Amino acid sequence: MKSSTVELSIGELAERFGLATHVLRHWESMGLLRPARRVNGRRRYTPDHLAQVALILRGKDAGFSLEQLREILDAPDGAARRALMSEHLAVLDTKIAQLQVARSLVEHTLSCDADDFLTCPNMRAMLDELVLRALASPADQAERRPSSCVAGTLR
Repeated sequence: MKSSTVELSIGELAERFGLATHVLRHWESMGLLRPARRVNGRRRYTPDHLAQVALILRGKDAGFSLEQLREILDAPDGAARRALMSEHLAVLDTKIAQLQVARSLVEHTLSCDADDFLTCPNMRAMLDELVLRALASPADQAERRPSSCVAGTLR
């Protein structure tokens, strides 16, 4: 049988990805996944569905919610899809920058010679901006909050 004509049951599709069948049913209920057809009331999936499941899993790994993935998959055209992806890329870039700062703090604590790393001048310098922000008035904090983390500094 040609691979293009292979049909999988919901159990077989779920097993290929190590998922429970209720996960695929949930994705169906959200409009993320649609069976190719039903035979005797049972869902049947094609190899194209393997790619759809892989896309959903990769999207989740990239931080997309299921709702965001549905919006992307349902986008009316490539331009709308690219706009949604661009927005998410900006969010990912912010998260990556925040993680880089967190990583540098952890790296420093691992290499710091101070018995108490909070007494280390280098660590304190890395924390100063957050401390100053915490000391600021609530109005000042709200004004500064939208600026996000930039690699190597805390904003």
